[in-house]
Amino acid sequence: SHKSSKREWKPLEEHSCTDVPWLLLFILFCIGMGFICGYTIATGAAARLLLGYDSYGNICGQKNVKVEGIVNSGLDLTHKKYVFFLDPCNIDLVHQKIKSLALCVSACPRKELKTLADIQKFAETNGSTLCSYELQPSEYTTDPRAAKLCPKYPVPESAPIPFFHRCAPVNISCYAKFAEALITFVSDSSVLHRLISGVMTSKEIIMGLCLLSLVLSMILMIIIRYISRVLVWILTILVVLGSLGGTGVLWWLYAKQRLSASALETQIAKDNLQALLIYAIAATVFTVILFLIMLIMRKRVALTIALFHVAGKVFIHLPLLVFQPFWTFFVLVLFWTYWITVLLFLGTTGSPVPNEEGFVEFRMAGPLKYMWWYHVVGLIWISEFILACQQMTVAGAVVTYYFTREKRNLPFTPILASVNRLVCYHLGTVAKGSFIITLVKIPRMILMYIHTQLKGKENACARCMLKACICCLWCLEKCLTYLNQNAYTATAINSTNFCTSAKDAFVILVENALRVAAINTVGDFMLFLGKVLIVCSTGLAGIMLLNYQQDYTIWVLPLIIVCLFAFLVAHCFLSIYEMVVDVLFLCFAIDTKYNDGSPGREFYMDKVLM
Repeated sequence: SHKSSKREWKPLEEHSCTDVPWLLLFILFCIGMGFICGYTIATGAAARLLLGYDSYGNICGQKNVKVEGIVNSGLDLTHKKYVFFLDPCNIDLVHQKIKSLALCVSACPRKELKTLADIQKFAETNGSTLCSYELQPSEYTTDPRAAKLCPKYPVPESAPIPFFHRCAPVNISCYAKFAEALITFVSDSSVLHRLISGVMTSKEIIMGLCLLSLVLSMILMIIIRYISRVLVWILTILVVLGSLGGTGVLWWLYAKQRLSASALETQIAKDNLQALLIYAIAATVFTVILFLIMLIMRKRVALTIALFHVAGKVFIHLPLLVFQPFWTFFVLVLFWTYWITVLLFLGTTGSPVPNEEGFVEFRMAGPLKYMWWYHVVGLIWISEFILACQQMTVAGAVVTYYFTREKRNLPFTPILASVNRLVCYHLGTVAKGSFIITLVKIPRMILMYIHTQLKGKENACARCMLKACICCLWCLEKCLTYLNQNAYTATAINSTNFCTSAKDAFVILVENALRVAAINTVGDFMLFLGKVLIVCSTGLAGIMLLNYQQDYTIWVLPLIIVCLFAFLVAHCFLSIYEMVVDVLFLCFAIDTKYNDGSPGREFYMDKVLM
């Protein structure tokens, strides 16, 4: 009777659209993001960024409009296509800009110019005037204003940066101060130079090792189903030996101290003895509890092993799942590139305002100042949306696999079918789920920003409070992510909207709390071992290969790069594996709850799970 009152789970029977208002909201938000991009391009920020502009607000390489109250503005600079900084090494680190007069010139000085006469000669031969617009080349050596309006000499040899039309010194030593501020630990530039040359000489090896880590991850995905049982046994034996060994050693130490204690009748010796006794008793209690937990969890660990086994089968039936992280990563990179481009545009948007030195700065006026915030929220929400789409796609494909009785009748590519379902019916649900995560992420980021700003200014109590808040928000975010993933699975099964799905999934998870705990602890540990395995084997191969060229390169940095890449790759692949296991578990829980194997209510599950 409790079944009729509660909504039945009807796997894959009918599809209906879910959370349409949220989809509309998300589309409106994206239109807003597009508007920001359009606005920055329309107001000339894009041209300013790409073509460059001088200190008087003129864009290089085109005719300009006069700005009120600024001398030298509104010039026709059609032939002067490059931006030249009079003092390129004067970098203001606080505001991250070059504190120097910038001019448009027709050519960058391709060789070093040591005196004003050289600058004058360069202007006469190449027709490129490097001093400010009001000086004629003939006046360079005679006019007293030349000291202020001409470049600081010697003028370093410079070349235009591709696509950005700015003259940059060829020898980067001038930016050493800048680099030092960024990388304080490299005091000696030769160390940095050696490290970089080390990476450059062994780039083929680095590429090869990165490929190796990819291949290893793919192999591990296939093997893990066969070795999952072995991994669990290794884990169990390690835990048992560790706890028994620790307890044994403590009791042995206590007995030894006790026997020799008659000789040492000092207070300290007695205290030590008592401490050892307390430790030994605590360790014994802990070991007993651990054994009890292992006895209780025996069945559930067996379930974890079975789920890993079935997950391996899922990857054999749906091989395209392995490529899921690539697509997600590709889309994310595209979106981030777009986001950063617009961010750079935003940096040069606004109306020209004279600053205290009499040069032009671009400042946003009025409500447009807050476009930044909108843009940042967009970064988080849309990134979360893309990740949530991946979760929904995986959930849809695995659900189709699980609830198809005859695996021969699976659609040709369940993943494409799942993407199709997502786009047609469930985009709103994904938008809502990702919005909830965004709501938790933004306050956490604001608090972290405050925390970094207050370094060294605040008292210990405030810092502790901030850390606690950040920690709580982080935990909340993790829990919500886990719940969201199960809600997407419920949506994929039932076509219900986000809130209903989350509630249903939550009920099922609470009913199977112990199983969830076992799967998350044991399963995560197995996946962690997998990651360690991949990183270690790639690192080992790296050491053996790089060892051949140890005479002429530093191979610490290449090795670190390779290991980081290997870890990232392993993490991407195994996170998909984790997703599949979670989805399978929810399907399994629903299956056991509503079916009992009797005729008409047969189980959907694999033989291993039974």
